Amino acid sequence: MATFLHKIGGAAFTRRRLVLLLWALVLGAVGFGAANSSGPASSSITLPGTEAQRAFDLLGEKFPAANADGATARVVLRAPDGEKISSPENKAALEATLADVKGSSARVAQISDPFVGKALSADGTTAYAEVTYTAKDADLTDGDHAGLDGALESGRDQGLTVEATGNALAAPEESHTAEAIGFALAAVILLITFGSLAAAGLPLLTALVGVGVSIAAITALSGPLDLNSNASALATMLGIAVGIDYALFIVSRYRSERADGHDAREAAARANGTAGSAVVFAGLTVVIALAGLAVVNLPILTAMGLAAAGAVVIAVLVATTLVPALLGFAGERVRGRNRKKAAPADTTKPGLGQRWISYVLRKPARMLLLAVVALGVVALPATQLELGLPDDGSKAASSTQRMAYDMLSESFGPGFNGPLTVTVDDQDPAVARAGAESLGTSLADLPDVAAVVPAVFNEAGDTAIITVIPDSAPGSEATKALVADIRAEAGDLRSDTGARSLVTGTTALNIDISDRFSAAIVPYLALVVGLAVLVLILVFRSILVPVKAALGFLLSVLASLGALVAVFQWGWLKDLVGLEQTGPIMSLMPVLMVGIMFGLAMDYQVFLVTRMREAYVHGADARTAVETGFKHSATVVTAAALIMISVFVGFVGSHDAMIKALGVGLAIAVALDAFVVRMTIVPAALALLGKRAWSLPAWIDRILPNVDIEGEKLATHAPAAPAVLEPSYAGPADHQR
Repeated sequence: MATFLHKIGGAAFTRRRLVLLLWALVLGAVGFGAANSSGPASSSITLPGTEAQRAFDLLGEKFPAANADGATARVVLRAPDGEKISSPENKAALEATLADVKGSSARVAQISDPFVGKALSADGTTAYAEVTYTAKDADLTDGDHAGLDGALESGRDQGLTVEATGNALAAPEESHTAEAIGFALAAVILLITFGSLAAAGLPLLTALVGVGVSIAAITALSGPLDLNSNASALATMLGIAVGIDYALFIVSRYRSERADGHDAREAAARANGTAGSAVVFAGLTVVIALAGLAVVNLPILTAMGLAAAGAVVIAVLVATTLVPALLGFAGERVRGRNRKKAAPADTTKPGLGQRWISYVLRKPARMLLLAVVALGVVALPATQLELGLPDDGSKAASSTQRMAYDMLSESFGPGFNGPLTVTVDDQDPAVARAGAESLGTSLADLPDVAAVVPAVFNEAGDTAIITVIPDSAPGSEATKALVADIRAEAGDLRSDTGARSLVTGTTALNIDISDRFSAAIVPYLALVVGLAVLVLILVFRSILVPVKAALGFLLSVLASLGALVAVFQWGWLKDLVGLEQTGPIMSLMPVLMVGIMFGLAMDYQVFLVTRMREAYVHGADARTAVETGFKHSATVVTAAALIMISVFVGFVGSHDAMIKALGVGLAIAVALDAFVVRMTIVPAALALLGKRAWSLPAWIDRILPNVDIEGEKLATHAPAAPAVLEPSYAGPADHQR
C-alpha cells in the first residue's frame, strides 16, 4: 500500500496541473448534474417489514383518495377568553379566516368545515379545520407558505387565536452562521498548528473541493434515488470534518519529511505513502461503519449512511491525489516561517504532548483505571435513555406548530395529537364488516382509550378504518401499551372471524421504529466492529491492539450517549445548545452515532497507533515505541480532534432536532474519544501490554498480506537528499514535538 501510494503521490506532484484540471472537471460535471436535478429530496420515512408500514401501504391501496401525496395543514382556531367559537362574531371570523386560507394558494384543494365535521372542543372554545393541497410539501413555493401565514395572521387580527401545524407550513430557515464559525475555528487551529497560511489553507481548500463534489452528487441523485434531505446534511458534516483531517495528516507528514532533508517531490510521495496509507485505512473503517447502517433496513438511514460513506470516499481520493498536487504548487510556503531556523536540540523544552505521555507512562495502571472510571460515570445517564421520534410537541415553544399542538392537547386531550389508525380487511366484505364492528366494540373497552371513531369503509367494502384516540400523549408509555393491547385484540379477531387487523399512524410507526432500532443495535455492532477489527488486524498485525481499540470505542460512545441524555432529556446545559424543549432522544440517534463514531474513533486509532507501530517496526522497544509514536502524532491528532469538534459544534445551531443532537453528540464523542481514550487509555494499555501488543500468531501472520502501512519498504527507497535548509525545524505539528 505504501509503495503504491508513494507512486500516486509522486505522480500527482509532478503532473499537478493535470490533477487539478481533472478535479475541476469532476466538480463541474457533478455541479451541472445538481443544477439539472430531476426533483427535490424526499422527506418521507418508510419502515419495510413492520406492521405500521404494512397498514400504511394497505391504506394507500384501498383508500387512494384519502392517502394522496398532497401536503396537509391543520388550522386551529380559539375564541377569546370567556367566549364560544360558535358565537356569531367568532363564527364569522372563523369562516373569513378559512376563506382566506382557501384563497391563499391555487394549490389548496379543500378545507373542512369544523361545524359540519363536529371538530369542536367540548367546552366550545376551540375548533380545527383540515386543509389539503394538490401539491406535495416539497413542491410548495414561498408564495404558498407566505399566503398561508398571511391567512393565519388575518384571523388573529379579528380577535381569534389562530395557529397551524402540518407539512404544508414552511420549515424554519437554517442559519449557516454557526457552521461558518466552526469552519473559521478550524482555520485558526490549522494556522496555529502549522504556522503557515499556505499549510493551513491547503486542508481547508481540499475539504471544500471534496464536500462540493459530494453535495453536488447527492443533489443530482436525490430525485432518482429518492434521497432524504438529511443525507446531504450528514454528508456535509462528515465531509468537512474528515476532509480537513485527512489533508492535515498528509501535510503534516510532508513537513516532517522535508525537515528530514527530502526534496519536495520525494517528501510529497513519502507523505502519501505513509500518512496516505493511514488515511486510506482510516477512511475504510468509516465507510464500513456508515455502509453497515443498511443492516437496520430503514431506507432513510441507509440513504444517509451511503451518502455519508460516499463523501468519505471522495475525501480519501482528494487527500491522496489533490493534496500532493497542491503541495507542488505551494512550494516552500507550506514549511512555514521558521523553516530556516531551529532551536538547538539541547535547549528545546519538552512540549505538552511529551510531558503528558511521560506522565501516563510513569503510572499507566493508575491512568488507565482513572480514565475508564471517568467515562463510566459520564455514561451512567445512558441507562435512562428514552427513544422516540420528534413531533410538533418537541418544536420551539414560540413556533406556530408547537402552539397548535398545545391548543389541541388542552381542548381535545393529550392523545388527540397522536391518533391510532386501525385497519380491518378481508376479501369477503361481510367478514370485514363483521370484524370491524366486533373490533370497534372491544377497542372502546380498552384502558387509556379516550374515543373510538366508528369504522369507515372503502367503496369495495372490504377494508375499514377505525380511528382510536388515546387518553395519553403520543410518546407516553401508556400509549405504547395501548398499541400492544390493540394488536393483541387484532390477533383474537383473526382467530374469531378470519379478518385481518393492523395498527398504523405516526405514533404506531414511531413505536415500530424504536423496536426496530433496539433489535438492530446488537447485530449492527457485531457486524461493524467485527469487520473493522479485521481491517485493523491487517493494518497493525496484532490481535490485542484492534480489540483494545474496539473496547475503547464502546466506552466513548456510551459516555457520549450519557451526555446526550443529560442535555436533551434532562435539560442540563440546554440553553448553551439552544434547546427549548427536552424530550426523548431520536430513535435512530444511537445507531447513527455508533456508525459515525466508530469510523471516527478508528481514524484516531489508525493515525496515532500507526506511528507507534512504525517506531516498533523500525527497532524501538515496545515502551519507547509508544512514547516516540505519541510524540510524533499527538499534536496533529489533537489538532484534528479540535477541528472535528469545531465542525460538529457548528451544526448545533440547526433547527432540525436530529442534526442538532447529532452535532452535540458527535462533538462530545470526539472530545472523549480523542483525549481520554486515544491519548490516555491507548498509550497506558499499550505500555502495560508491552511487546505482547504487537504480537500475532504465526499462522495468522502467514495468511495476512503485508499492506506496509508504516512505509517500511520506503526506508530503502530514494534516500534522503542532502538538506539545503536546516533539517531540524519542527513546527507545532511536526515529528520533533
